Order: sequence, then C-alpha cells, then structure tokens
Amino acid sequence: MKLNKAMLGTNFFAGDVVGGIGPYLAIYLLTGLQWSPGSIGIALAIGSLTTVALQTPAGAFIDTTTKKRLLLASCALLIGLATISILLFSQYPVVIYIAQIFMGIAVAFVGPCIAAITLGISGPEHFTVQMGANQAANHTGNVFAAILGAGLALWISAEGVFWLVAIMAMGMAVSIAMVNGSAINHTAARGGLHHTANAGDAPSTIGTILADKRLLTLVLCVFMFHFSNAAMLPLVGQKLSVNSNVNIGIAFASACIIVAQFWMTLMSLLCAAKADSWGRKPLFLVAFFILPIRGLLFMWFEDPVALISVQSLDGIANGIFGVIILLIAADLTRGTGRFNLVQGALAAVVGIGSAFSNLVAEEIVQFFGYSPAFITLAILAFIGASMYLFFMPETMAAQSDEDEQAPPQQTS
Repeated sequence: MKLNKAMLGTNFFAGDVVGGIGPYLAIYLLTGLQWSPGSIGIALAIGSLTTVALQTPAGAFIDTTTKKRLLLASCALLIGLATISILLFSQYPVVIYIAQIFMGIAVAFVGPCIAAITLGISGPEHFTVQMGANQAANHTGNVFAAILGAGLALWISAEGVFWLVAIMAMGMAVSIAMVNGSAINHTAARGGLHHTANAGDAPSTIGTILADKRLLTLVLCVFMFHFSNAAMLPLVGQKLSVNSNVNIGIAFASACIIVAQFWMTLMSLLCAAKADSWGRKPLFLVAFFILPIRGLLFMWFEDPVALISVQSLDGIANGIFGVIILLIAADLTRGTGRFNLVQGALAAVVGIGSAFSNLVAEEIVQFFGYSPAFITLAILAFIGASMYLFFMPETMAAQSDEDEQAPPQQTS
C-alpha cells in the first residue's frame, strides 16, 4: 500500500497542535504567573471538559459531513489563535479560560476528523498501516516541536513555545489542504459497509451500537487509562520546575516530551506492523500495565535525569494506545456506519478521564504533595489494567470472523 503523504504531513503538524501547550501551560502558570496548583488544575480541566461536551456530537457530525478537510483546517487555525491569545493577554485569567474553551472545541473535532479522512482514503483493508504511519508522523512532529521548544525556552524565551504551536497550526492547515478531496470515500470514512460508494448504507441506530457489551467495557477501561495517566506529565513538569524558573521548567518538559515521543514513534510503527497478526488485546495490556510502574517510579525518583528517563514508559504506553484504540473502534463498528460517532464517544471518555486526572492530582499535590499523587495514579492504573485483562475480549478475531456477515443496518 502507498502511504498518503499529505496525511502524514497533516499528522506531523497535528502532534504539537492537538497536544498544544498543556504541559507547558502548567509550568507557565505555576512559575511564570504564580498560579496555585488547584487553579492550574481548573485551567487544564476547562479545555478537557469542553472537549468532552462536544466530542460525541462532533463524531456524529463528522459521520455526516463531506467538508472534513475544511473542518480540520479551521480547527487547526482556531487552536493557533487561542494559543497566541493566552500569551498576549496572560494578565487576564478570563482570557486564559476562554482560550482553553476554544481549544477544547477545536480538539473535539481534530482527532475524529483525521481518523475519518484516513479511513475514507485507505479503506478498512489498509487502515492499520496508514493509521500506524500517521501516528508515527504525529509523534515525530512532537519530537521536532519539543526540541525547538526546549531551544526557544533556554536561549530565547519561554514564550516561544506559544508561537511555535501557532506556526505548527498553520502548517497543519496547509497540509490538509493538500489532501485530494476526491480521494476520500465518505461512506468508508464513517465505517460503512462498502468502499466503493459515497452514498447509501444507512447507519445502524445508536441503540444497536450501545448494545455491544464490549464497547461499554472499553469505555470504562479507556476512562481508567486516562484518569491514571493524564496528570503524570504535568506533575513531573511541576516537580522538576518547583525549585527553578519557567525557562528551565519548560526545557525539562520538552525533554520529557522528546523521550516519550521517540518511543511513541517506535510503538506506532510496531502496532502498524503487528496489530493485525498479534491482535489488539496483548498490545493494549502492555500499554496499560506500564502505567502503574511509571507512577511508582515517578514517586521514588527525584533526579531530573531519572524522571526524564521514566518518560520512556509514557512513550511506550501512549504510542500503543494511540493506534490500538482506533483499531478497536474500527473493529467494533465495522459495517455499522458509526465509526466516527464511537471514536468521538471514546475521545469524550478520554477527555473526562483527563479532566478528572488533572483535578484530582493537583488537589492531592496541593494538600499532600507529589508522592501521594503519583501513588494514587498508579493504583488507579492497576485497577484499569486488571479490568481490561479480565473483562475485555479480543476484537480483531471477532471482526475477521464476522467480516462477511456485517450487522443488520437500521435507519436512524
């Protein structure tokens, strides 16, 4: 299969755009603007909660629209503008909150839209390879941006990372404009039965989708994954910068991101090569059981080099998650026409887990310190991993077995 280079470019820039300034914002607010950990948790959670509110409707909308490229480019530019507004009006907390809301709105559409366009271009038969390559490009872009961000923070200004996100957003908009719109099959893009027609195949009802117990189990596990994982990197960044200045803190955060993204790239390529032969569950279990180990190591270590090294585990876990969760969603919705609705719902769960993670972890830090926060996250991760091990079946085999017998289609 020939990879779509325009989609690789889009994902290269999207890595920094979607991740935005989350880890950097926590450090900037803590050491640059002297916000309390509790206030930082609220600021980080606002964007996540906004995304949560819109994620499922966004997926449903993407299932119906044929303007996916325009939608994606608009969201990229909105994130860039919101990022710059935080920098230019940082003296006004309300501007920071509003900017987080706008970024939350845009992020709700970006991930599902990229996955939908990818599925529409590659079809289900080549989705694993193209999506794995997309994720590898995404993580490579993150490494590139993190290296530039560290250089900007150390030698020019910590504010340079804000401008960098805005520039990457422009690059993302240009890249998606280079995707051939006629190559997108919009029936395939929503998980429809056929890859040869852009109309027809009425999608299944939402009730039919919700009746799948595997999906409900997956939702709970995804929530636990991000509830235990999302706050770890912001906490490490704060822990590293608590006795230094904002420039050093952002440089440390960039180093953490670089290490993690390097491993994410490798894991994305591994999943692209092996997910169709090894299955989804073994790979996801590796990702899940890494989280409690990482939380405990963060609790024990104080040395900056050691803490940055532990971020390798974040790269392994999230590199696997980023690919496998979309493959599982495609497995569970094959032939239903509801791929984007389901991946939007899963992304909403990611947002809920992330919001709770930041809120709970920052409150624990404020009242008890960093070590209790890390051990709490580790315990939550172990519970979630055990849930996935015992209650979530393999989805690839079921999809393969039922590929010739797609579920009945019902008009919504």
